[in-house]
Amino acid sequence: MIKQNQQFLNAILVLTDVVIILFALLTAFYIRFKTTIFGPIGGYLGFGSYFIFTLFAVIPVYLLFFYFFGLYKPFRNQKSIFSEATSIIKANLMSFMVLVAFLFLINQPDFSRILLFLLGIFGIIYGIIERALIRAMLRLIRSKDHNLKHILVVGDNDLAFTFIKKIKAKKYLGYSVRGLLGRKEHLGQEIEGTRFVGTFNDLEPILTKHNFDRVVIAISLEYFPKLTELVDICENAGIKAEILPDYYKYLPAKPSVDMIDDLPIINIRYVPLDDTFNKFLKVVEDILISIIAIIITSPIMLLTAIAIKIESPGPIIFKQERIGYKRKPFIMYKFRSMKVQSEKDEETGWTTPNDSRKTKVGDFIRKTSIDELPQFFNVLKGDMSVVGPRPERPYFVDKFRKEIPKYMVKHQVRPGLTGWAQIHGCRGNTSINKRIQYDIEYVENWHFGLDVIILFKTVFKSNKNAY
Repeated sequence: MIKQNQQFLNAILVLTDVVIILFALLTAFYIRFKTTIFGPIGGYLGFGSYFIFTLFAVIPVYLLFFYFFGLYKPFRNQKSIFSEATSIIKANLMSFMVLVAFLFLINQPDFSRILLFLLGIFGIIYGIIERALIRAMLRLIRSKDHNLKHILVVGDNDLAFTFIKKIKAKKYLGYSVRGLLGRKEHLGQEIEGTRFVGTFNDLEPILTKHNFDRVVIAISLEYFPKLTELVDICENAGIKAEILPDYYKYLPAKPSVDMIDDLPIINIRYVPLDDTFNKFLKVVEDILISIIAIIITSPIMLLTAIAIKIESPGPIIFKQERIGYKRKPFIMYKFRSMKVQSEKDEETGWTTPNDSRKTKVGDFIRKTSIDELPQFFNVLKGDMSVVGPRPERPYFVDKFRKEIPKYMVKHQVRPGLTGWAQIHGCRGNTSINKRIQYDIEYVENWHFGLDVIILFKTVFKSNKNAY
C-alpha cells in the first residue's frame, strides 16, 4: 500500500512538473517575444514550434535530470527545502546546457537561446514554489495521522529512546512508532508514549502477527553479535531493516558513504563542496561575482590606493601568507592599513581596537572592509572563494590547531572574503571557538542559497567588531 502511495505521488509529481515546464515556456515566450525587455523582437518562430520542441525534447530532458538529482525520492527522505531547491537549480542548469548543445548539433539557429534561458529561470522559480506547496500539503496530511509509515524499534537504550522522541516531535515526517522490543523486565512499560511489546527474541513472531513498514534496529554495541540474526529475521519477513548505529555521535549530521571495491567507507564529515557539480557551481559563482565586484569597486580601489600612497610611505598592497584550501599556503592581498612593520610583527601581531600601528586611512578602510577588496583578485586566482571561512596566518593556525578541537576542518573548503562566522559578528578579537563552530556549520551545510544569504547580510549588515 505504501509503495502504491509513493508511485501515485511520483505520478502526480511528474504531471505537475510537466505543467510547470509548459507554464515556464508560456512565460518565457511572452517575455521574449511580446515585450522588448531583451531588445527588438523582429522575426521569430511561432509558439507552435516551441511547443512541439518542448514536448519532445525539453520535457524528457528535464524529467531525466529531475530523476537523476533525486527529485522523485520520497519527501520523507528529503533533507530540507533548501537541498531540494539546490537540486532543482542543478537540474535546470544541466537541462539548459544539454538543450543548447543539442540545438547546436542539429543546426537550429532560429531557436531563441534567450527563450531557453528564460524557460530555465522560470522553471527554477515555479519548481521551487511547486515543491514547497507539495511539502506543505504532505505535512498537513501527516500531522493529521494520514499517510503514515509504521515503525517497530528494536532497542532498549538512550539511542532508541532519542529516536522515538525525535519521530514524535516531527509528525510531519509521516512516521509512527508502534512498538519497542527490549529486555524482559521492561515488558509492558512505556517510553515516550511507546510500549515495550516484546523482547529481542520476540522479533520473528511479532513481525508475523503485525504489519510494520520498517524495523529500526537501535541496539548498543554489547548486542551487536545478534545483529545478523535480527537483520535475517526482518528480511525473511519481507520488511526493510535499518540500523541506527550506537556510534552515531561520531558521525556528521549528514553522513555519506564511499565504496572502495565492495567495501563501504563511512565519511565522518559530510562536505557538500566535495561534490563535483557543487564545486563547479561554486567556481562559476566566484568568477562571476569577482569580475562584477572588481568592475563596480574599481573607482573605490583607485581612490584608496591614492590615499594610502599620500598618507604614509610603503607599498599600497599588503601581502601576507595565509593557510588555505587543504592546508596549502598562499599569498593574500589587502590594502595596507598599517605602518610598515617587521616581518615578525606581521606574522604574530594581533589587531586591537585602538591599534597604534593603524594609519588614519587604514582605520577607515578596515572599519568599512574596503581593505579586503583586493582579495577579489585572490578569488580569480583560485586561492579563495567569495564566501567561506576566513584564512589565518601560519603562526595562528599552528597555535589554534593544538588548542581548539576541529580547528583544521575549515580547511576542507576554500577560504573566503566573508563567511557564516563573520555575519554573526565573529570578526576581530572575538571567540575563536565560536568562530570555528560557525565555520564547521558552513563546511557541512553549504548550499547556493546559504552563500546568497551570507553575501546579502555582508553588504547590508554592519559589524561592530570590524576594526
